[in-house]
Amino acid sequence: SMKWNMGWMHDTLAYFQEDPVHRRFHHDQLTFGMLYAFTENFTLPFSHDEVVHGKGSLINKMPGDEWQRFANLRLLYTLMFTYPGKKLLFMGCEFGQGSEWNFNQCLDWYVLQYPHHQGIKTLVKDLNHLYRSHPALFKHDFDHHGFEWIDCHDVEQSVISYRRKDAHEDLIVVLNFTPVVRENYRIGVPSPGPYHEILNSDSSFYDGTNIGNGLALSEPIPWMNQPYSINLTLPPLAGLILKR
Repeated sequence: SMKWNMGWMHDTLAYFQEDPVHRRFHHDQLTFGMLYAFTENFTLPFSHDEVVHGKGSLINKMPGDEWQRFANLRLLYTLMFTYPGKKLLFMGCEFGQGSEWNFNQCLDWYVLQYPHHQGIKTLVKDLNHLYRSHPALFKHDFDHHGFEWIDCHDVEQSVISYRRKDAHEDLIVVLNFTPVVRENYRIGVPSPGPYHEILNSDSSFYDGTNIGNGLALSEPIPWMNQPYSINLTLPPLAGLILKR
């Protein structure tokens, strides 16, 4: 009853392969998919097709130096797990295997001795646990009630933010697609109170730089069509998930 969302996969990977300095010219590749996201029951596929026949592994599609490539991959997975649709991640991608998939040999498990790869594996584990324990991330994957843009227009800074929600829960997702720390970045939120980071893909747990907020208190400042707002520090090439 589900269909691979090939448009989302192609647009997203094309966007991530751009150097971050050029991403502001390709912002629509991030946002266009929401125009048709609920027309079918979609699965978000990073399948075997994307890591064979000379296409390279996911980690080697990412631009930049080693740190940026792994930060980009963590950001890609944070986007995938918070975007409407079921998830498909091909074996080896969950720890950032560097070589293409080869059916004649086993996966490159030995790379888990390196912190960058262990960080990817730990992030995917935590994203899986987060996804299972927060129905807002899956209950309305196939209809518009579970998603709302906060801001999809920040082209110059290459940042997007949105809500994933159900009747009992409202999660805030903020994604920074450049290697620049964004200080005092204000986003709108629907309710007053403290907002806790429940995931930060730049955490030291994932071999990131550990830039983040921990806790953000809302202010009665209307912003982005929301009645309240919070002021954040956005880590570089990273995603935040917050919950009130």
